[in-house]
Amino acid sequence: MAYFKYKGRDRRGRLKEGRVKAESQREAALLLREDGITASQLKQLEGILYKEINLGTPVKNKDFVIYLRQFSTLIDAGISIIQATYILQEQTTSRGLKNTLADVAEDLEAGHSFSDAAAKHRKVFPVMFINMMRAGEAGGNLDEILDRMAAYYEKQYELKQKIMSALSYPIVVGLIAFGIVIFMLSFVVPRFASMFQSFGSDIPPFTKFVLGLGGFFGTYWWLFVIVPVLLYGIYRYSLTNDTFAYYVDYTKMRIPFFGTLVQKAALARMTRTLSSLFNSSVPVLEAVQITERIVENKVIEQELQKSRESLESGESMTIPFQNHWAFPSLVTQMISVGEKTGALDQMLSKAADFYEKDIDHATDRIKTLIEPIMIVVLALIVGAIVMAIAVPMFSIFENIQ
Repeated sequence: MAYFKYKGRDRRGRLKEGRVKAESQREAALLLREDGITASQLKQLEGILYKEINLGTPVKNKDFVIYLRQFSTLIDAGISIIQATYILQEQTTSRGLKNTLADVAEDLEAGHSFSDAAAKHRKVFPVMFINMMRAGEAGGNLDEILDRMAAYYEKQYELKQKIMSALSYPIVVGLIAFGIVIFMLSFVVPRFASMFQSFGSDIPPFTKFVLGLGGFFGTYWWLFVIVPVLLYGIYRYSLTNDTFAYYVDYTKMRIPFFGTLVQKAALARMTRTLSSLFNSSVPVLEAVQITERIVENKVIEQELQKSRESLESGESMTIPFQNHWAFPSLVTQMISVGEKTGALDQMLSKAADFYEKDIDHATDRIKTLIEPIMIVVLALIVGAIVMAIAVPMFSIFENIQ
């Protein structure tokens, strides 16, 4: 939403001025007309006081996937792009997408192409989507491109959800375990410490260690709130450095057990993206360059840059992949076969299907294995704290008897 300052006259010819809140200048004029005011001047108010604050991504992945599927269906049904944009603007529940589509509709009314209008909103419309729409407008097969894009982003969304589902369980259980330990050390253990001191009994070394931890947590508990927030902020800022981001992705892919899942997800995204671009007749160098920007993995991105350089020199795009640990022989062989047979898009699509199915099985295995492991770890930690308190209590009871 935005604020617009207007001047105009009502039905009786009286001068009116004020402010109106609307999603676009066109909607502001319509709202004023409904109130009986014909605006002679209508200007959007700038400044922080008149801006809506959006935290995070303006449009969620789920909302964008739904929008694409609906957009594809409307265009396939013969509805014009302008009409489809207005319909989807009214139907969407995403405020960010609603505002964006209002701006896109204005540009379309002004005679701009959809790709040019979408290019002004790169936080909402991905680079790949904009380039594919431009190719569809030039080739006259916009309905096919939209259907392909809807299928592509649906697969990307499903893949991301599967990985998040696999990783969310251990993270949630780990946070709960950490919270239980902090609570016991901060509030439960210190109470037993005063009791042991009153009895004056000998305390085992491990119990002294646990009591010391309890005293530390009880005094400096605020550190465990401030320090993680600071570290996360430093981490997010450091990701703007390409070298740091590279080593972060490198470490993620090298972590035992989880690293292979991250690697396969990156390869699935790369092969699926390249397949969609090649299938839409995007030039090979441009396709590789687009994939570099959206693969979201610096290790893969760096090798794609080398692959593009290899293509520019007239060699195969697989040469940089052949001796790199992140690219299994399956990927290089299928790309090589695709280059020789002229069916590169099909080979890449099959490779993407293989890795997406492999990720399905991997996430199921992680969910099956991680639950008992986390339960055992939590039981060991809590059990150790309980034993540290129970052992000296038994000796106290024996002394009393």
